[in-house]
Amino acid sequence: MKNLTTHYIDGEFVESHGREVMDLVRPTDGQIIGHVTLGDEEDTRRAISAARRAFSTYGKSKPEERAELLRRLHDAASKRIDDLTHAMVEEYGGVVSFARPIVESGVGAFLASEQAVREIEWTRTWNNTMVTLEPVGVAGLITAWNGNVLFMCLKLASALGAGCSVVIKPSEMSAIQARVLVEVLHEAGLPKGVLNVVTGLGTTVGAELVRNPDVDKISFTGSLGVGQSIMRDGATTMKRVTLELGGKSATILLDDADLSQAIPAALVLAFMNSGQACAAGTRLLVPKRRLEEVTAAIKSAMNGVNVGDPADPKTAIGPMVSQKQWERVESYIKKGIEEGAEVVVGGMGRPEGFEAGYYVKPTVFVNVTNDMAIAREEIFGPVLSVISYNSEDEAIRIANDSKYGLHAAVLGTDVQRARRVASQIRAGRVVINQMADDPQAPWGGFKYSGYGREYGRYGIEAFVEPRAVLG
Repeated sequence: MKNLTTHYIDGEFVESHGREVMDLVRPTDGQIIGHVTLGDEEDTRRAISAARRAFSTYGKSKPEERAELLRRLHDAASKRIDDLTHAMVEEYGGVVSFARPIVESGVGAFLASEQAVREIEWTRTWNNTMVTLEPVGVAGLITAWNGNVLFMCLKLASALGAGCSVVIKPSEMSAIQARVLVEVLHEAGLPKGVLNVVTGLGTTVGAELVRNPDVDKISFTGSLGVGQSIMRDGATTMKRVTLELGGKSATILLDDADLSQAIPAALVLAFMNSGQACAAGTRLLVPKRRLEEVTAAIKSAMNGVNVGDPADPKTAIGPMVSQKQWERVESYIKKGIEEGAEVVVGGMGRPEGFEAGYYVKPTVFVNVTNDMAIAREEIFGPVLSVISYNSEDEAIRIANDSKYGLHAAVLGTDVQRARRVASQIRAGRVVINQMADDPQAPWGGFKYSGYGREYGRYGIEAFVEPRAVLG
């Protein structure tokens, strides 16, 4: 049983001023595994003050110094990948086959940022003009529960690479994961006040970060509704914002696709992180003439999509993060049935043998139309909607007929054709034939999926302001 009562402020673990205590619940069985004392506005203001003091020095640091710091952070975090993975599996219920790579990706963000810091042209001159890239100031970083270690590392690496000091508000549902990571980062010997972490609610800690005039930038990963409120409330103090919000990603299966490869790839895209991923490809667009064939292939492939203990490497689908999230996913499965979609795999209720935890049945609907709620709204669970199309142009139109535009995929044997289709999809990232990643490639959304970009030099540039000196 873990009892977390401190926050990380000005280089030290200090007792919380806030007194509200929240239970930490293990999703696999609903048992309490710890308690966290939540920070309040006073804790947040103390952290902001520490970050502001630190920025007066760190904001003047040289790129070479920041690159060396990022390397130290990477080296320190690399030693605790097993511990960070275990925390994600236990506290969040993330399946280990996904959790470990996502933790490794987070740790790798420090190296990617180091590389970008060394490559960015920080000063540019022509004639009598000099332009320098200056850190924006104190950054408030607000992270989500579905990949907390990744988000903390990614945002921190970009902010520190730019020369900003930070205050992080991790999800209160990820307090154990955040504590392990902060202990790791503390060992790297950061300058005092450059990193501050206050665990608390969005309505207290998050709200103070957004309205406080001493915070210059907010980087947020989470829901659309909260992202909209950050844009609205942050405007009062002219906050710079980066928002990575929801998704309803489309996977276009072209008519030349090899189903023996395309269907497993489509299911990986749909059910990554047990479906609790903003990038999940939860709309599968298939040629109408191949719908029956695709449906049969999905039924067969789903026999290998195992629900179970997230610590088991063979498990593909773990529990939902909470009872509330379980109820949300169940409500959408019910809604899909009521809308007239056909369940070919899964359905309502817990899988047999998993009555204790927050498990749902991975569910696949066919005969879905793009105007149904299950095709338009982000469910954030293992629910896949199969939508048929008549032509390539119609597939592209359906893919783009969404208020979201974070991620997409194209599956087909003709890679040049797949790339041509991908170039017409309004999404921040489009992958071809598999879930690919590049730590230097930008990550972020079109439309309601957010504003701004993360990863590599794109992430760092989101934390700087160009300053021109003429004459």
